[in-house]
Amino acid sequence: MEKSDLLNQLRIDRSAPAAAPASTRTPLVLGGVMAALVLGGVGVWLFARDGALAVETRPVRAIASAPVQASVLDATGYITARRLATVSAKVTGRVKTLSIEEGMRVEEGQVLATLDATDEQAARALSAARLDAARSQLAEIRANLANAEREAKRQDDLVARKLASAQAADAARTTVAALRARLASAEREVVVAERSLAIADLDLDNTIVRAPFAGVVTVKAAQPGEIISPLSAGGGFTRTGIGTIVDMDSLEIQVDVNENFINRVMPGQPVEATLNAYPDWKIPAEVIAIIPTADRSKATVKVRIALKEKDARIVPDMGVRVAFLEERKADAAPAEAPKGVLVPRAALRREGSEDVAYVLADGRLARRVVQVGALTAGEARQVLDGVAAGERVVVAPADGLADGAPAAEKTP
Repeated sequence: MEKSDLLNQLRIDRSAPAAAPASTRTPLVLGGVMAALVLGGVGVWLFARDGALAVETRPVRAIASAPVQASVLDATGYITARRLATVSAKVTGRVKTLSIEEGMRVEEGQVLATLDATDEQAARALSAARLDAARSQLAEIRANLANAEREAKRQDDLVARKLASAQAADAARTTVAALRARLASAEREVVVAERSLAIADLDLDNTIVRAPFAGVVTVKAAQPGEIISPLSAGGGFTRTGIGTIVDMDSLEIQVDVNENFINRVMPGQPVEATLNAYPDWKIPAEVIAIIPTADRSKATVKVRIALKEKDARIVPDMGVRVAFLEERKADAAPAEAPKGVLVPRAALRREGSEDVAYVLADGRLARRVVQVGALTAGEARQVLDGVAAGERVVVAPADGLADGAPAAEKTP
């Protein structure tokens, strides 16, 4: 490298901008640090919000002023209908019209479907024609009989005046007797024709399917053009009914009670029912009867329970939990209302020597030490201290929950 090139590299460039003084750089550095802190805080908040634990909660309920009846036995069962029918026609035929849909309310006697009635209509027309013919023949015989009776009377008068022979009078009387016999036969033929017409009307009416009772259609099993039959003829190509109707007013609960505890159940005993679909809804009920037979394979006895509330949310085959309540004696003095609140049994857990529950409030979990009482109400337990009515507690809390951890209500 030449000396001139080295000297050029050491020369100071006067045209380059001067460096900013330290007093000017300091606010810029502080602003960048503050912006980074704000962005970091927002990121932490977003991470905490998105990473919140999803939990299922139930409300804490206040205890009513009346004392809570203790449960002497819990059992599970199903909603059943005492009146349920698969509706079909009395005759085999092809569906012509169908006027039902699932969930439709029907009244007793309402027309649900009609079958093709071409043959039945033809048979009725023939029966009606035979009845008309029998009635016409009957009218003719009656007219002939009236004329014969008049002729016999004239012959009797002529014989009395010796103007006619006795043989002519006998012939006239014989004609009257014969016509009377024909009249009786014709009258019986008219009765037969009327009954044949009634049978034809019944056969025609059997092609109309009507609701046997008021209820709700739960199953639509046929379509126009399909063949239905009251018998299972034709294999899978023949329907045995057009649909199923359930009388919703006949809904009740049936549960299987272990035979070792059936002595705790009696007819008329108060019951509190809880549908699996609506765990917060307590339905008052009452024991109807204990079926007097046991299931040898399961060692259980079936119990029928009447629902005291009718609601559209209650439908057949729903799962239900029931609590048989202790019946209060009539001469018992009124007890003081119990203290505390009712907390779902699944929300309580034992940690060491403490009973705890986790409350969800403002997106955070709060660990509460609670004092559990002795009363039970279905799936709820009495809690004397630690939580208040209206708060929401975590159901079936998982291991590792921490006080103050972010959480959110689980969405279905």
